Amino acid sequence: MTPDMEITRIDSAQSLRALIGAAPRVSPWVEIDQASVDRFAEATGDRQWIHVDPQRARRESPFGGPIAHGFLTLSLIPVLLDRTVPFVQRLGVNYGLNRVRFTAPLPVGSQVRASFAVMRATDAADGGVQAVWRVTLERQDSERPVCIAEFITLHYFEAPAS
Repeated sequence: MTPDMEITRIDSAQSLRALIGAAPRVSPWVEIDQASVDRFAEATGDRQWIHVDPQRARRESPFGGPIAHGFLTLSLIPVLLDRTVPFVQRLGVNYGLNRVRFTAPLPVGSQVRASFAVMRATDAADGGVQAVWRVTLERQDSERPVCIAEFITLHYFEAPAS
């Protein structure tokens, strides 16, 4: 989050819709360390050397060292959203993605953050609200983002007191 941006707590469909067209909310920086990459590799079974063998990656990869899995980068979106736009809700669900592009590698040891902009918010079944977010993950000291995605979330807020 940028220092001049106030934290917006989302506690209703109206407060979520109020973010449509607003300036993107920006998360804090998070470091991607080798231990996180190794845990992700273990959890997913994706142990490709470019991620988990730092010595070989320094010798043989075009990136000069190990890089995070694209899907590890993608999996940061929900937690960074939660740290950036706190929701006061009964239930929130990751509904899916429309578009994802891994536009640059994310070297191990890098700092990454995400910006979140609400593109749409529509009514969903059972009183829910579905939001489509434009998400850009950027690496510190790099002009090119590492991932661009349309992330879809589904939110169920407490019913207003009557």
